[in-house]
Amino acid sequence: MKRLITRYAVLTVFGICALSAAGSAISAVTAMPAFAVDTMENADGPDLTSVRAKIASKDYAGALDELRGLAEDNQQADVYNLLGYTLRMTGDYSTSLTYYNKALELQPDYKAAHEYLGELYLQTGDTAKANAQLASLKQLCPAGCEELDDLREAIAKRGGS
Repeated sequence: MKRLITRYAVLTVFGICALSAAGSAISAVTAMPAFAVDTMENADGPDLTSVRAKIASKDYAGALDELRGLAEDNQQADVYNLLGYTLRMTGDYSTSLTYYNKALELQPDYKAAHEYLGELYLQTGDTAKANAQLASLKQLCPAGCEELDDLREAIAKRGGS
């Protein structure tokens, strides 16, 4: 009887260890790399598929028309970030800055907005502020992320630190 109880105790310990290891493995497998939020669907926000297609084809005027309409009805960081991006691509840096800041007011940890804002600062010659956005991304992505890599690369190309 004592041997049987010992056997069950050992099996129970092994079972708990196996479950713990399986849980860790599942966590590691399901941990996905960080992607820019503006490339993912937001269940609460508007469908931005059409806007993204217009931006991808460099139809910035069409994207702006659609985004402005969406912004009237949706206070979403995704919408404001894409407005900022599209305006930056058209050279309207001042208004672009406004929308990036608005996106970050709504969602301070929005990695894509930090990256794009850093790129805006680079385009306007403010490397110090670009580096500040890089520092924010380092805090948001301690293990690294696409946005951090992209902004770091953009700063390096411009001769920044």
